[in-house]
Amino acid sequence: MKSEGYTMAEIRIRNTNERISGEDNVKAFLDKQEVLYEHWDPNKLPEALRENFQLSDEDKAQILSTFDTEIRDLAGRRGYRTWDVIALSEATPNLEELLKKFEQVHTHTEDEVRAITAGKGIFIIKGDEETGYFDVELNAGDVISVPEGKPHFFTLMENKQIVAVRLFIETEGWIAHKYDDPAFQGA
Repeated sequence: MKSEGYTMAEIRIRNTNERISGEDNVKAFLDKQEVLYEHWDPNKLPEALRENFQLSDEDKAQILSTFDTEIRDLAGRRGYRTWDVIALSEATPNLEELLKKFEQVHTHTEDEVRAITAGKGIFIIKGDEETGYFDVELNAGDVISVPEGKPHFFTLMENKQIVAVRLFIETEGWIAHKYDDPAFQGA
């Protein structure tokens, strides 16, 4: 179900620099790594919200309303009880400090879920022993859920612009636990 004018997620395995593309290949690889991957149609968003990275509360409410069916379907299957919208761009106050905080390998006591509605982002995830760390480059329409306890981090790509729906089981329970790993090599 490729969305018109949008590219799908791509994977880069850091050890080998191998790239995996195409929705079926990406999904098969992530399934093997126990990472949920789905695709929502970003064309459902009104034109004005497709490349808008400075959102009002009304804009965020409209994004949640636009994807309400998809959000509730995913929440029902996975036990998520609350959700919100995050928007990051060069206009975000203290963006560099925020990114420094994001860009540390960590784990959570629940899944980390992102449904990208505009822009791009990248999850760096620790795979199985054979695979090691891999990057998942996400675009508008890509939905990913990194399972609880799986070492990872999320950051922006070169355009430094993203809007994403985040889903949680417990918002107050969503805490990053630093994961020191000598095997991790930065980008």
